[in-house]
Amino acid sequence: MAGCKTGVGEDASAPLLQGYTCCNLHAENDWISDSNYLTLPMIPAGSPIRVTGYGSNRASVDIGGKPYRLGHDYGRAQESLQQWVGKIVVPADPKLRIAKYPANIRDAIRAGKLVTGMSREQVVQAVGYPLTSENPSFEAPTWRMWVSSFGEYQLNWTASGRLKEIVAADPTTLNLVEFKRH
Repeated sequence: MAGCKTGVGEDASAPLLQGYTCCNLHAENDWISDSNYLTLPMIPAGSPIRVTGYGSNRASVDIGGKPYRLGHDYGRAQESLQQWVGKIVVPADPKLRIAKYPANIRDAIRAGKLVTGMSREQVVQAVGYPLTSENPSFEAPTWRMWVSSFGEYQLNWTASGRLKEIVAADPTTLNLVEFKRH
């Protein structure tokens, strides 16, 4: 509710950022969790976003004229709500960078999927940031990611920071993550 205090953890001094979504985000109704499960409906990278307020482990935002809540569900011990929101709301429209990528990478990002050879930045644009609760280092050689609360996959990186391999325990999860031209 506009103008109302939203509860414990509210930080009135936090900046009300505005810009673009860093990456493809996934929403369950109006809730966008830091888990960013790929099986939920997608909001494309580069969508206009404006923070309208902060509450307890959440930020109220407007994305393309629709209200949402960014929920900091898992990474609270590793980064503050404001740090996480600062990664989600970026000042430069990522669609401009995405448009300059090779066609297979550009198409994969737009589909919310991955192809080997992507950089970490490109992977984030496609599927969002890895959970900081499970991935304490952005530069780690392996990231643990999820398509749903039960569908884990792992991303293995080369020493130069390129996606080397997508590993999933089952083919259904792999099909949800890996981009293939039709």
